[in-house]
Formats: sequence, structure tokens, C-alpha cells
Amino acid sequence: MAGLGQRDRDERTGGAGTRAARRVVRVLPGALIAVGLCFDVLTPPSFTGSPFFSAAPLIAAPLFSFRATALTGALASLAVVLLHLYNGTTWKVEALTELATVVTVSGLALLTNGVVRRSGEQLASARGIAEAAQRAVLPTPADRIGGLDVAAWYEAAQADAFIGGDLYAVQDTPYGVRLAVGDVRGKGLGAVETVAVVLGAFREAAETEPTLEGVAQRLERALAREGTRRDSLDAVEGFTTCVLGEVPPGAGVLRLVNRGHPEPLLLHGDGALAVLAPLETALPLGMGALGAWPDRAEEWAFPAGATLLLYTDGLTEARDRSGAFYDPADRLRGRVFPGPDALLSALSSDVRRHTGGGATDDMALLAVGRPGTGQPERRRTVPVVPRDGAA
Repeated sequence: MAGLGQRDRDERTGGAGTRAARRVVRVLPGALIAVGLCFDVLTPPSFTGSPFFSAAPLIAAPLFSFRATALTGALASLAVVLLHLYNGTTWKVEALTELATVVTVSGLALLTNGVVRRSGEQLASARGIAEAAQRAVLPTPADRIGGLDVAAWYEAAQADAFIGGDLYAVQDTPYGVRLAVGDVRGKGLGAVETVAVVLGAFREAAETEPTLEGVAQRLERALAREGTRRDSLDAVEGFTTCVLGEVPPGAGVLRLVNRGHPEPLLLHGDGALAVLAPLETALPLGMGALGAWPDRAEEWAFPAGATLLLYTDGLTEARDRSGAFYDPADRLRGRVFPGPDALLSALSSDVRRHTGGGATDDMALLAVGRPGTGQPERRRTVPVVPRDGAA
């Protein structure tokens, strides 16, 4: 789709580089054997190509299959035998020592290959479990919920992680579509456990609480209760920033309760953008012991063709090389998108360009669009770039 051209080009460039590297890797063991043969033939007898023959199976071990590694070791050993037959030095001590060295290294390469393959299988199993856990804790929402278009994006900052301390949820309830985006203090397994507590409480409360304020209080009580039961949940310093939203059926309005979370954005079909800042700031969930106040849902118009964007601070705290923070309101103002999925695709791609590809914090994005009729034909995805055209 349009607007993803830069990312597509980046992926094609990266893919071409990966393919070229793979081609080099495939021929490297054979090339080492060939270099060893040439070196041994073209140099005086006191020089030997044994290091090249020994290196070939070692290179193959972590990269090739067991059979290919064994074949590489056999070819390297055969090369040693043929060279000494050619030189007439087959039964000399140096020749036998060289052959024994290559055979021994080939055996070690096979052992290394087995260890690497078992580690790879264990890693694949662990990744499969992590993916299953992510789907269980943060399931991908349907494209259409309660008549609204929905898209979600999650990116964990920790290498090889599938889930971190950010959360999102969208649920069709008797009171309309209710949604949540939050950020748990901290990282690691403790944060994931808190995410599970918050989402579990939200899914139950969203179905039964008649008001959004009641949902917020249920989450507060759930965190306080679980904090006293589980050592991994910090009952004193732990907290979760969160935005709770509600779109009543057919009302064209949006209600929000913001508990210390970054302000959502409302993108209109004509490119106008509104920052939905709360009138009164509130403490995050889990900090009720520091003060008590009634939650008050604030209401905004949610016209047809508009898209609500909720995000965690992994977006606004993303920095470029000069240390400048990413400003989603400035980058998105004046842009139009055909739907929430295109918005998140362009936004995540733009953040990646802004940071140079690195992430220092988890990032969750949730976009909810209210379909409209008679939207202008020019409505299309465009690249998200600064208005001055700078990278």
C-alpha cells in the first residue's frame, strides 16, 4: 500500500544484502578448500594449506546441516590425502600429522554442529512458547469490532522478546466498544505478570461495569489486591499508566478516562488532528494510596471518518541520533490514511526511520476508526515525514 514505500525499499535492500551474505556463506567452506589446494601446490614443500582445510568444516559446523558438515570434513581430508599423493609424501610423519589434524577438527565440527542444532531447536521451541503467550495475553484484535475499524501494533524493546510491559485491549460490550492502552512500570517477567492482571481485570470489568469510571476503579482494586498477594508485583512503587476509552453504539462520541498516560490523538478525515488532553491530570493505576479522587470520563465528538490513536510512551520517547524526541502529533497533522492499519504501518515505519532502527522502550499502538460515508476520493495513505521534509 502507498505510504510504505520507504519501508518496502528498506526491506528489499536488507533482503538483497541477506541473500548476498547467504551466497557467500554457502561457498565459503568450498572456497577455503580450493584456496588450501592452490596454496599447497604453488608454494614450497615447507608450506602447507592445512589451516585452510581445518577451517572449512569449522565454518560449516554452525551454518550447515550435519550431512553438509560431514561432507565438508571429508572433502578437506581427501584434499590432504590427494596433495600428499601428488607430492609423494603420503607416509611421512608431517603428512600423517596434517591428516590427523584435519580429521580431528572435522570430528569437533560435527560435535559443534550437533550442539548448535539442538540449541536451535530449543530456541525455536522457546520462541513458539513466547508467541503463544503473546497471543494469549495480547491477542490480535479483529479488524472490525462493534462497527469500528481496529488495528494494533506491539513492539518489545528487549531483544527476542514478544511481549513486555505495554498492553492494549479492545472489547465489544453491552455499553459499547471499550478499549484500553497502558504501560506497566518496569520490564521483564514482573511487568508481564502485571500486564496479565490488568488485562484480566479489564476484560471482566468492561462487560459488567455500567460506567467507564467504574472500570477504572475495578482496575485500581485489582492491582492493589494482587500487589499484596504476589511478591513479583510491587505494591508500593508499582504503577500502570492507562487510558480507558468507550465508544457508545451509534452515538458518535468518545469517552476517555486518562490515568497518567500520554494523551490520545484524534485524526479527522480531512487531516485535522486533535490532542485529547484531560482537563485534570490523574495518578496512574496502582497509586491510589497516595490520594483518592473520583474518576471522571471526559467526552469528545467522534465523527465518521475519524481515527483514534492511542499509544504508549515508547512512541513519544523514541529519539533520533541528535536526541530529539518523536512527536506523533507534529508528524501526523495534515496527513490522511485509508484506515487504522495503514496509519499504524506508516507510523511504525516512520518511528523506525527516526530512531535509526533501534528501540529503547516497549511500544504499543492502537488505532480505532469510525467508518464514514462520502469520504473524499483523495483519502489515501501518504508517507509520514516532517513537514519541512527533513529526515
